Amino acid sequence: MTTSPEIELTGNDQTELPLGDTHVEAPTAGPLDTPDSPLTSSEPISLPAALCDDKLLEEINSIPDKMGFKIGDVADMLGIKQYVLRYWETEFELLKPKKASNNQRMYTRKDVENAFLIRKLLHRDRFSIEGARNALKELKAHVKKEKDYSQVVHRLDNLHDRLEDLILDIRRTRQLFK
Repeated sequence: MTTSPEIELTGNDQTELPLGDTHVEAPTAGPLDTPDSPLTSSEPISLPAALCDDKLLEEINSIPDKMGFKIGDVADMLGIKQYVLRYWETEFELLKPKKASNNQRMYTRKDVENAFLIRKLLHRDRFSIEGARNALKELKAHVKKEKDYSQVVHRLDNLHDRLEDLILDIRRTRQLFK
């Protein structure tokens, strides 16, 4: 299994969503961390193998650098009708655009990326709505596990550093009494 830093696939709740245990490396960086920077070849990412394909990465790279997108803009990018997006909002908790004061939907870049992912699962990978929903839940659980592991590793690294400092202090103190 080849792994590297994962792309965050998130909704408005800032929850990452990877799928499966097998990963493939892609020569691009995750756009979700910085909405104004497209994927670049200088920063490697890893997407679960079931989700990663060149076409999805191209589509994510093609998203314009804007603060928000209207439903018509998103529908045009995805090549689907607006009512399909509204339906996906009811079926996938991952896709929850904010509404402006005039009740108009405003999609963030993350929402658009999630819509591309949903479209890929439904149209190219031929998942049913329920199957895509389950795949996204597995993805979410997988990322949560990886986050938990990385937090443990970070804590262990901090503890290791503190122990090294303590050992150094003990050695210095011993030198004083010799």
